[in-house]
Amino acid sequence: MRASTIKRVLPRTLFGRALLIIVMPLILLQIVTTWIFYDRHWDVMSRRLSHGVAGDVAMVIDILAAHPSEAAHQTTLRLAAKSMDLYANLHVGATLDGDSAEREPGSMLSRTLARALDERVRRPYVLTVGAHPRNLTIKVQLAEGVLEVIVSRERLFSSTTYIFVMWMVGSSLVLFAVASLFMRNQIRPLRRLAAAVDAFGKGRDTGDFKPVGATEVRLAAIAFERMRARIGRQIQQRTDMLSGVSHDLRTPLTRMKLQLALLDETPDMADLKTDVDEMERMLDGYLAFARGEGGEQPEPTDLGRLLDEVVAGARRQGADVGLEQDARLELPLRANAVKRCLDNLVANAARYGRHVRVAAHRNGQAIDIVIDDDGPGIPPARRADVFRPFFRLENSRNPATGGVGLGLSIARDVVASHGGEIGLHDSPLGGLRVRVRLPL
Repeated sequence: MRASTIKRVLPRTLFGRALLIIVMPLILLQIVTTWIFYDRHWDVMSRRLSHGVAGDVAMVIDILAAHPSEAAHQTTLRLAAKSMDLYANLHVGATLDGDSAEREPGSMLSRTLARALDERVRRPYVLTVGAHPRNLTIKVQLAEGVLEVIVSRERLFSSTTYIFVMWMVGSSLVLFAVASLFMRNQIRPLRRLAAAVDAFGKGRDTGDFKPVGATEVRLAAIAFERMRARIGRQIQQRTDMLSGVSHDLRTPLTRMKLQLALLDETPDMADLKTDVDEMERMLDGYLAFARGEGGEQPEPTDLGRLLDEVVAGARRQGADVGLEQDARLELPLRANAVKRCLDNLVANAARYGRHVRVAAHRNGQAIDIVIDDDGPGIPPARRADVFRPFFRLENSRNPATGGVGLGLSIARDVVASHGGEIGLHDSPLGGLRVRVRLPL
C-alpha cells in the first residue's frame, strides 16, 4: 500500500524525477539551515535585543524611583526618548486594568520580550500592540502610577533575518532554474532517441538521426543505429534471396505449364494441371509471407480510400460486405502491404460468413478497424494459434475452402510492422471479430 502510494506521488517522467533528486537535497538543506538560523541567530539575537529593551525599561523605572520629583521624571523620560528610543509617559495615580500578564497573541517578538520583562522588570505589566502596528506598548505598574512605554519593533529584531530569507529563496530559485535548463538539455537526446525508436517500430523513416547527449545516451543511440542497420541488412538479404528463389521456382513451373498446354486433354492431364496451379498458388502465398512489406516506404495514406477499394473488391467477388468509417482517416502507411492485409482479413470473413461488416473509427491516437462476420468463429483457446504460419483450424473451418494458413500471419506481420496490434474477439453478429489498431 505504501509503495504504491509513493509511486503515485512520485513524478513519472525522467525530467521530473531528476529535478526531484536535485530539489529534495536543496529543500532539506534550506530546512536545516533555517532551523539552525532560527535556533541560533533568531533566538540569540532576539533574546539579546529583548533583554536590552527590558533592561532600558528597568533602568528608566529605577531612575524614576530614585528621583521622585516631577522635573526629574520629565528629564528622565526625555532622555529615554532621545538616547534609548523609548517613548515613555507616566500616568500618575493610574492602575493596570485586566490581567497583569496579558500578552500579544501569536507574536514571537512579544513572547521573547515578555520573558525578558519577567526577568528584568519584575513588576506587573501589560504588553500589547501599540496604535501603530510597528510598535509595542509596555505598561508597567509603579507605586505612583502606570509607566507607558512605546518601543519600536525594529529594536527587537535584526534586519539580517529578511536578508537571509531573501538570499536563501533567491539563490534557490536561481539554482532551480539552472538545474531545470540543464536537465532539459540532458533529457532532449533521450526523447529524440525514444522518438526514433518509436518511428522505427512503426516502420517509418527515422530521418537523419545522430547520437548526441551524454556518454550513456550516445552509447544507447549508437546501439540503436547498429541494430537498425543489422535489421535493414537482414531484410534486404531475405528479400534478395526470396527474389532468387521465386525466379528459380517459377521457371520450372512455367515450363511445366507450357508443356501441359501442348499435350492432349486427358483426366490425368487435368489433375496434373490442377496440381501445378495449386503449387503456384502455394508458392505465391509463401513468398508473400516471407517477403512481407518488401522495400515499400510508409507514405501519408487515406485509409478510407484503401477500405473502399478492399470492400469494392470483395463485393465484386459476390460477398455481402458493409462499410462504416469516419471521415479523413489519414496516417503514414505502406499502402500495398496494408491493402494486402485488409484483403486477407475481409476475404477470410467473407469465406466463412454470409454477412461481413467493416468499421473504421478514430480512437484517441490510433485508428481502430473492426471486421465482423456471422460465420462459425474461432474458439477462444485456439485464437492465438491461428497467427502461426501454416496453421489451419481443420475442425472449425472448412479445409476445402481454406488457403495455406498464411493469411492471418501476413496480416499480423503487416500490422506489427506499423507498430499496431491485431486481436480476435467474439462478434455481435455471432461469428468472429477482428480488431486492428494502427497508431497515428
